Amino acid sequence: MALPGWTQTESPFHAGEQDVQTRMGVRDKVEKFGRKIIRDYLPDQHREFYSLLPFLVVGTTDEHQHPWASLLTGPPGFITSPDPQHLHIATQPLFGSPLANQLRVGQDIGILGILPENRRRNRVSGQISAVDKTGITVAIAQAFGNCPQYIQTRHLEVLPDITRPTTAKPMEQGTQLDAAAQALITKSDTLFIATAYQASQDSPSFGADASHRGGKPGFVNVEDSQTFVLPDFSGNLHFNTVCNIVLNPKAGFLFIDFETRDLLYLTGQAEIVWEGEVVDAVAGAERLIRVHVNEWRRVSAALPLNVEFGEYSPFLEPTGSWA
Repeated sequence: MALPGWTQTESPFHAGEQDVQTRMGVRDKVEKFGRKIIRDYLPDQHREFYSLLPFLVVGTTDEHQHPWASLLTGPPGFITSPDPQHLHIATQPLFGSPLANQLRVGQDIGILGILPENRRRNRVSGQISAVDKTGITVAIAQAFGNCPQYIQTRHLEVLPDITRPTTAKPMEQGTQLDAAAQALITKSDTLFIATAYQASQDSPSFGADASHRGGKPGFVNVEDSQTFVLPDFSGNLHFNTVCNIVLNPKAGFLFIDFETRDLLYLTGQAEIVWEGEVVDAVAGAERLIRVHVNEWRRVSAALPLNVEFGEYSPFLEPTGSWA
């Protein structure tokens, strides 16, 4: 029977995470809590959860080590767990996805499983251990549950083309955000972030990460055609995303237009703004993430799901936007 919690002597947090936790005055508290909830295997509850999902958010890096946040989709059941140390994902990347050339053995991968209907989410980091004609197998390095903060509820309906992920779609790309990309970013209440930091292949605390951010529409501010900024609200105090950016300022983002089903992928350089008037300008912001976009691509009607909005997270009440 698998042991609860973290089974290793080494901390589940890398040095960068520990430094920021110390800076924020929560180091000892988070280390104790992290050892209880972070595991180097999937508990049965998580294994069952992933089997319910019609999509996964994944974070990977390309050949230039630029992170990208992407989706893998399939009918519920396309994700299975043959044992507590592995996930098998039986699908191919969506047309136009940055994942097209990234799914290879040894690739670091961060996984976020999320059910918007009930705000449940779990995270995994690991490496791709096998690739075959059915999809990929991921070896688990870390797995933990996330609280439901800032998740808007949405009802998902699977579309028939979810079984044809490689079907060609109209795609645009560039290095400066066009008007449509800026409009999507500005109206979004949800986004996904990919970050990565790899100082050693031997530590389970290193690797790629995929994370969620939510806010009131307008919480992401487009400053110009290559720059946007978002507030970082109070979270689980792990500081996984923030610390990865501190150590490796490259980051990837995914914005979804839930009405048109367009997917907007971006990668660029990020920085943490820790304090100042610009941080105080958004209610609830503890710091900011400012992003300089290097490359983007938008694929039309690429999300093989119909999405119906439910309600905003009650955690958003004390938070603001740039509007």
